[in-house]
Amino acid sequence: MTTAAPPLSPVDRNRALGGLLAASAIWLSAFLSGFVINEPAPYELFMVGLVAIWFLCGLRLPAAIMPLTVLLVVFNIGGVISMMTMADWQEAPLYLAVGFFLAFTAIFFAAVIAADWRRLNVIMNGYLTAAVLTGFLGIAGYFGLLPGAEIFTRYGRAMGAFQDPNVFAPFLALPSIWCLHGVLTRPLGGALWRLPLLAVLVLALFLSFSRAGWGLFVVCALLLTMTLLIASPTPAFRLRVLALSVAAFVAIVVALGIALQIDTVREMLVERARLVQAYDAGQGGRFSNQVLGLFKATEHPFGIGPLEFGRRFGTDTHNIWLKALFDYSWLGFAAYVTLVFWTLGAGLRIALRDRPWQPVLICALVVFFGHMLVGNVIDTDRWRHLYLIMGIIWGCIALEARHQCAQAPSPTPQAHHGAVQTAAI
Repeated sequence: MTTAAPPLSPVDRNRALGGLLAASAIWLSAFLSGFVINEPAPYELFMVGLVAIWFLCGLRLPAAIMPLTVLLVVFNIGGVISMMTMADWQEAPLYLAVGFFLAFTAIFFAAVIAADWRRLNVIMNGYLTAAVLTGFLGIAGYFGLLPGAEIFTRYGRAMGAFQDPNVFAPFLALPSIWCLHGVLTRPLGGALWRLPLLAVLVLALFLSFSRAGWGLFVVCALLLTMTLLIASPTPAFRLRVLALSVAAFVAIVVALGIALQIDTVREMLVERARLVQAYDAGQGGRFSNQVLGLFKATEHPFGIGPLEFGRRFGTDTHNIWLKALFDYSWLGFAAYVTLVFWTLGAGLRIALRDRPWQPVLICALVVFFGHMLVGNVIDTDRWRHLYLIMGIIWGCIALEARHQCAQAPSPTPQAHHGAVQTAAI
């Protein structure tokens, strides 16, 4: 005969309810990041309230995430300096206000993860749910599966609940890599239910016809496989990773072959698969403007103002490094470059340590690195999910710092007494 569990005290009930509400709010914040049809999006409205309430309730910023905090603030201060060079600010103040807001979302996610590593799973579940849903909307729009679903496409390309296929595709990268990680490392039961989710995400990413999105997924998948092979504990596990990777590659080739039987898909693929498009090359094209901009940047240490590059040169920078120079001044550029290398360096240093948060950290790191490569051909400073990824990485960095402090041996009374005597002498 089993005894009934004792009833919870009012304090314990309130603590349990608070934990449930906190987890629900974090899940919803990650979920809403996948729906940005109009601005301000529900994500912005929800996050403004959530961040404010959490800080008012005493959210602590661990010392380990201070580099993230300082560098993001300096980066946006560089934008303010750049704005001061403009005769007519136009929409620049709002642009910078959004930049500061996104910076605080990265800091917020890092802080809440540092407080409890289990929130990583909550965030990834919310992110994955949003990605599958918005991916399905993109597929439905492309194939006309639902009435009115064409609003989820643009120029014959799937874009889900986003404003641009070139943002929709990179948004799908982290959940795709997270599912791929589960397929390669989980037992059969855990791997099987991830396969249909991965299929939806990869098909949606393909139908976005985003060259940057395609390249991002391929690079991240290769990096993930290499990392798992390096970190694999046994030869049998390495063999499994290799076998499943080959099987996944064959499945993608077969699926691509089937898709190419559809005329519209084949025509769009042929058009988008060209490495250089008409708007990339030639006088006044993307690449020539970028080269010209690099020379011009040496003449403007304080920048020329947010969004001003497009007005002067006719096209946007389509390069995050060039954008940082012109929109955020040399100061902002230096802060951004430092942040990128610090994030990668600090993350890679702890990525192969056996921790509960290691799987999420590895996926976030390879996707973050992929985004830095994508930044060479597109502006990424307004991508909400990129700030979420930064928050995940720095949250794991803070978790590792706390873990190391907890593992450090405490000084013995004799050692402490000796230190006092030495100090007295």
